[in-house]
Amino acid sequence: MKRSIRPDAVLVQAVIAGALSFAHLHDLAQAAGQTGWKAWAYPVSVDLLLVAAWRRLRAQRSRLAWCWFVVALIASLGANIATAGFLDMEHPPALLRLGVAGWPALAFLGGTLLAHQHTDHTPNPAPVAEPEPVPEPRPVVEVDRPQTPEPAPEIPEPEPVPALPKATPGVPPALVDHARKVATDHRARTGTDIDTATLRARLGVPEDLAGAIVAQLI
Repeated sequence: MKRSIRPDAVLVQAVIAGALSFAHLHDLAQAAGQTGWKAWAYPVSVDLLLVAAWRRLRAQRSRLAWCWFVVALIASLGANIATAGFLDMEHPPALLRLGVAGWPALAFLGGTLLAHQHTDHTPNPAPVAEPEPVPEPRPVVEVDRPQTPEPAPEIPEPEPVPALPKATPGVPPALVDHARKVATDHRARTGTDIDTATLRARLGVPEDLAGAIVAQLI
């Protein structure tokens, strides 16, 4: 699938700024006595050192990378400012000639240090949680449980024996005649039949005997 090329303002700005910086560095090197291909190699060296230091900063925030990034940035900015009319390009000062002449050795040292800098200081990966150990199954110990005694069979309760009727005591005929007289006298005085309690009290006999006498009087 083909991608359409669209102009990017940031990319265009970067190309223009890089071309101007490249031209200023070339003019400064040429003014300092570097002619031919050497004048074109200076801007390449400065820009490459700047890019290498920036890439190292993105990979690792170290003082060495910051130091060489600042050195390359000062060299680039210095060339841009120097070519803006602050220096006499036809008669450059001796200090400028000295800096331009020593730049290759300085750039070579910076590039070598950045290339051989250790980058194994990567952040430690997040610790992986170890799985919890599975507890070993414990042997099942059979415990002798006390046997529950079987319930005793229910014994049916004996049915109640019906009470035998009390034997009616024998009443002498003489006592019955006397009781009849007492009952007749009681009816004559009160107008009602004599009850068992009254007859028992008049005759002085037990209750069961008095009941038997009353039964015979009726």
